[in-house]
Amino acid sequence: MKTDPERFILDNTALSTPPHVPEIALHLADEAHELWLKTEDELEAIGLPPPFWAFAWAGGQGLARHILDNPDLVAGKMVLDFASGSGLVAIAAAMSGARSVLAADIDPWAATAARLNAGANTVDLDITAADLVGTDDGWDVVLAGDVFYDRSMTDLVLPWFRSLSRRGARMLVGDPGRAYCPRDGMELLATYQVAVTRALEDSEIKRTSVYRLTECR
Repeated sequence: MKTDPERFILDNTALSTPPHVPEIALHLADEAHELWLKTEDELEAIGLPPPFWAFAWAGGQGLARHILDNPDLVAGKMVLDFASGSGLVAIAAAMSGARSVLAADIDPWAATAARLNAGANTVDLDITAADLVGTDDGWDVVLAGDVFYDRSMTDLVLPWFRSLSRRGARMLVGDPGRAYCPRDGMELLATYQVAVTRALEDSEIKRTSVYRLTECR
């Protein structure tokens, strides 16, 4: 029997606020929900990819906080939130006055989560599960929270990010100290101490930085 994504998300998460962005409510899993404890094999058995959309990752929380505190970065702009997951950063952009926000994630379950979360915050998002790497729809601002988590992902997206930056897009990244986050061509904008869970990370507080990706020196 096919699992209905909306029903599954509503049954296995609770509407709650990430600690660093209490203005935003999200359908998140916690220790009280079975989703927290399921193994990857169990998730695969019900047709569910790893549920990254069910957690407020530190990179996304830091980036969302920075946008909410600096709405001029996105106000009146056409915004892409890449690898959007729960839609946290996209929602922050919409709340900060972006003209339009596209939340993009290749996991179709994330699209359902982002739609539910947008509704919970009464904002409008455009949502896609298309693979946008290498494309350019003329976005003014491109947001990416916690995308440099392994070498293959970094190798895939970094050349695209740099091409968007060269074209004139404002490219903003939130990163909690991942090993594969590039150091060259990254302008530090802010640093936050973000509370997370030890079940997901190696510490309860992640030092999370927001960068603007610029030209390599």
